[in-house]
Amino acid sequence: MTMYLIDTNIWLERLLDQDRSAEVQRLLAALPSRHLALSHFSLHSISVILGRYRRPDALIQFIDDLFITGDVHLVTVPPESFGRIVDAMTSHHLDFDDAYQYVATRLISGELVSFDADFDRSDLRRLTPATVFARLTASDTPPA
Repeated sequence: MTMYLIDTNIWLERLLDQDRSAEVQRLLAALPSRHLALSHFSLHSISVILGRYRRPDALIQFIDDLFITGDVHLVTVPPESFGRIVDAMTSHHLDFDDAYQYVATRLISGELVSFDADFDRSDLRRLTPATVFARLTASDTPPA
């Protein structure tokens, strides 16, 4: 089954109970955690944001759900691949955080789930949680 790199904005949508939180929850409930990936960059970004919102308990629960009780993959772009990040910034007009997500998705040969339309300028197809959920429910085979 496909590995899905879940972008920062998707996790934050759920963690901060924003407008599309239910859409994100449906996806997370439908996909086994071993098919989900989070970039190291996203982990740090989410940590900073939850810190700003004074939500340390939410951060601890998030880490526990994903990595302690869950099986989400943590993807790190190694220093020797930072040239690929710069290439993505230049060729697809992405800022650093989006280019990092782009390269992380390529490193795992996965698909990107994001609400960020900036990825639409790249050759990486961006999926929304609703798109992935529809794909999963249309399939005859449930995710294993």
